[in-house]
Amino acid sequence: MTIHLTHWGTFEAETDGDRLRSVRPWSQDPEPPPMLENIVGVQDHPVRITQPHVRRGWLENGPGGEGRGDDSFVPVSWDKALDLLAGELRRVYDGYGPESVYGGSYGWASAGRFHHAQSQVHRFLNCLGGYVSSVNSYSLGATTVLLPHVVGPAWKIMDDSTTYEVIAEHTELVVAFGGLSPKNAVVAPGGVGRHGMRSWVGAARARGCRFVSVSPLEDDTHPDAEAEWLAPRPAGDVALMLGLAYVLDTEGLADKEFLRRYTVGYERFAEYVRGSADGVPKTPEWAEALTEIPAARIRALAGEMASSRTMITVSWSLQRTRFGEQPLWLGLVLAAMLGQIGLPGGGFGHGYGSSAVAGMPFRAVPLPSLPQGRNGCDTFIPVARIADMLLNPGQEYDYNGQRLTYPGIRLVYWGGGNPFHHHQDLARLRHAFTRPDTVVVHDPFWTATARHADIVLPSTMSIERDDFGGGYGDPVFVPMRALTRPNAQARDDYQVFADLAARLGVGEAFTEGRTSHEWLRHLYTGWAADREREGNPVPSFDEFWASEDVLELPVHPREHVSLAEFRADPDRNPLRTPSGRIEIFSETIDGFGYPDCPGHPVWREPEEWLGGEQAKAHPLHLIANQPKTRLHSQLDHGPHSQGAKVGGREPVRLHPADAAARGLAEGDVVRIFNDRGSCLAGLVTSTAVRRGVAQLSTGAWYDPDPADPSVCRHGNPNVLTADRPTSSLAQGSSGQHALVEVERCAGTPPEVNAHRPPV
Repeated sequence: MTIHLTHWGTFEAETDGDRLRSVRPWSQDPEPPPMLENIVGVQDHPVRITQPHVRRGWLENGPGGEGRGDDSFVPVSWDKALDLLAGELRRVYDGYGPESVYGGSYGWASAGRFHHAQSQVHRFLNCLGGYVSSVNSYSLGATTVLLPHVVGPAWKIMDDSTTYEVIAEHTELVVAFGGLSPKNAVVAPGGVGRHGMRSWVGAARARGCRFVSVSPLEDDTHPDAEAEWLAPRPAGDVALMLGLAYVLDTEGLADKEFLRRYTVGYERFAEYVRGSADGVPKTPEWAEALTEIPAARIRALAGEMASSRTMITVSWSLQRTRFGEQPLWLGLVLAAMLGQIGLPGGGFGHGYGSSAVAGMPFRAVPLPSLPQGRNGCDTFIPVARIADMLLNPGQEYDYNGQRLTYPGIRLVYWGGGNPFHHHQDLARLRHAFTRPDTVVVHDPFWTATARHADIVLPSTMSIERDDFGGGYGDPVFVPMRALTRPNAQARDDYQVFADLAARLGVGEAFTEGRTSHEWLRHLYTGWAADREREGNPVPSFDEFWASEDVLELPVHPREHVSLAEFRADPDRNPLRTPSGRIEIFSETIDGFGYPDCPGHPVWREPEEWLGGEQAKAHPLHLIANQPKTRLHSQLDHGPHSQGAKVGGREPVRLHPADAAARGLAEGDVVRIFNDRGSCLAGLVTSTAVRRGVAQLSTGAWYDPDPADPSVCRHGNPNVLTADRPTSSLAQGSSGQHALVEVERCAGTPPEVNAHRPPV
């Protein structure tokens, strides 16, 4: 029995050296997630890529995108694949330069720190001169750009979260916009050793803390919270927040002294709330008309918030919508109006229930990782604008006060990630992927991204290679020895790039003369020397590597209060904002002149929501949330993910009344559609879903109909979601919401081919 790490937990494995026999949760994890079951049975699944492949049209006709996504693949030897790829890289870099290469590599990839695919890809491309990079993330696009203007760097705010122990001991009321989802709280970038959401929620509730979950899904909050469920119209959270702000402001419940000392711009915002700026007071009655939450409940909730030690939380999902900056900003403003920021159990949180990281005592030391080198190209895009970039080279666009230009991309290099999971409007993305001369993908499996590539190189899974790993902020550091041999001809990314680098004359720059295991020893030894100098010695590499246990690293205080130092003395401990205070009105953002994101939080009606005209044609609001049976699209072919499918397709949940109104029954194969596309899914009915909502999780592998790529036969909701930014400020993903209609699938449903290898 030996231990290993995933993004959703640590596990113990039994292996014969050729394949995994079984896995079980780490014995020290009090709340292990069932997603660990996905690991068994996927290693030699038929959808595993067994050797290098080249798309037939590219191989026979040379670089070009015609046929990409439809063409067959030709298996080739490693030498031939690497020779072809080295020649193409040389052609593109020599002829067009680094600004013609997009090093996407966006995704969770491996939990291991050395074999982290993104680090490997970027280090290799930097050795060649650089690449066009991406900034921010699909998960937190609006967050990453907005928060530095109004309260400080996003990473610092989330790392600084009030810990669970403090909430469990001091908080009297948690108002969770977007809920506190137990399925999301089990995952973290790089992994998490011990899970504990049930523990802290249960302890808080037992002490008398009340939870209010504001979400279209009742089960978006842990059942032990016994939460009151408020279900406004999806995308109506901003209107509800403004109604609450109106009551706090006009009924004398706002903490004027806190607002004076710790914030700037409150009066500008208050004029808008009172209606003196636009003639529309944001009363609870105004909010009720938009949200369908009774005005009396809005008034009462505002009073409860003001009279309790209240934590306002905003989930990541709320900013992953059109105008997603607004609910995030307003959650912070509500917390400021209550005046409890910096007090134990009160204030503002972003990410509780969105990731295991928020609320954990944060690790006090960094982890070793592979240096990526210096990127010689300074061109970048916001990550969610990849289709725009490929389709519109030379076009200008706005981003965070800058006027940028999309580069002309000749080659896309992708390793570790699946844009056909993350991105919206997949038919449009598929068209965009025909534009580059060449697309290169490293992947263990025939994902949709691999199927839309020209050169496909089979990667090892983390269980097939030596590494070490630890999660973002997590104190558990794990020696990840290879559990099995590599499947078929799979190679780890480092070996592939070392061979490519040698062919291109940059071998020494990439490898520095080290094998992958020598890199592990080198990185660990340097890291251990740093710990020794700090007075926190750790075991030698040999001791660490031979251990059958994890290495426990020190953490910051377990009872931590967010922004406590700022509250204690804002002059000595200013925020990293232009004013040093919380910016309820931002002169900087206002100066950008963006109508879709002005200088303070506002209500902007989304193009698609149940309160608008488009709902007449498509009267259901799709919630494309994160799945509970896998992490994003990872291991969708695993047994735990497959066990939740309905007739082999992703389940879609409807309220029983909405299903009955359409003549639908549990287990039906249904067609979900709008003007962008359609997908087939298996119907599940549940009263935990608000009336008028269809909930279809992301992550089902895209399985386009050969005759129409806007149709997914497997249930990927991103054929339905719009490739539309949050705003001109952040240019983030808005893929959480769309309007749709649902009907029974006519005739015999087609077979699902997503988990079969291509021709």
